Amino acid sequence: MTLEQISPAREAAVLAEALPYIKRFHGKTIVVKFGGNAMIDEKLKQCFARDVVLLKLVGMNVVVVHGGGPQIENLLTRVGKKGKFIQGMRVTDAETMEIVEMVLGGQVNKDVVNLINQAGGKAAGLTGKDGGMIRARKLQLQSRDNQDDLIDIGLVGDITQIDPALISHLEAGAFIPVIAPIGVGENGETYNINADVVAGKIAEILKAEKLVLLTNTPGVLDKNGQVITDVTPKQINAMVDDGTLHGGMLPKIGSALEAAQNGVKSVHIIDGRVEHALLLEILTNHGFGTLIRSA
Repeated sequence: MTLEQISPAREAAVLAEALPYIKRFHGKTIVVKFGGNAMIDEKLKQCFARDVVLLKLVGMNVVVVHGGGPQIENLLTRVGKKGKFIQGMRVTDAETMEIVEMVLGGQVNKDVVNLINQAGGKAAGLTGKDGGMIRARKLQLQSRDNQDDLIDIGLVGDITQIDPALISHLEAGAFIPVIAPIGVGENGETYNINADVVAGKIAEILKAEKLVLLTNTPGVLDKNGQVITDVTPKQINAMVDDGTLHGGMLPKIGSALEAAQNGVKSVHIIDGRVEHALLLEILTNHGFGTLIRSA
């Protein structure tokens, strides 16, 4: 059904359905991780930008953290490099770090800012290096076979501190912050940080009402490929142990759990391939995907 086919009465009913959610979340912070197909499909990109602008206009403080995996892979391929991942984390040598920073802090960040501005919002792009917002150290990745073994994955960062002052300053000016997941080390080193991890930590620091992670799956899936609508830490640990959750879902689910256990009211993993997924999740009775509960 297209918008033209919806009756005026149905349009009014949809708007009325949204009212309680608008009242409930007015003045609250919503952190959104923008990634996957939603970042590369033109129609989905437009839907996302319009959703963000609408949420801002009805009084919510929206903070966007974006990834850029496909764009990074494209540029790596063009320079003759092949991306490698361990436990869902990109192995990042010095040359790859240059490309990551160029793509995330330049191309992708500016594209997202432009999308939101074209949709009628006021977006401002930044990386974690701006104002020393995201402080990091080299990530020590534990082997899943032996936790005493540490795997060197290069210039990948582990967040040590987030200073929300710059985000607060932008929000005070009615801007929508758009953040690239790049951190800075004690001696000025540049670190690549998983975007899901950055979104989770920022949601914690800002005491966000919601953390919403857009993905290329309908949510967290069980062994039969069925969506689990809500999960507890115990269930997730079991799914990691038996291999049901693996690869890129590991940092996503880890950061979601941590956020839920550290003050974020609700964490949602939803399908970014669905048009207007953000509005469906936040402003209607028809939430979908997986809700992460803290207990």
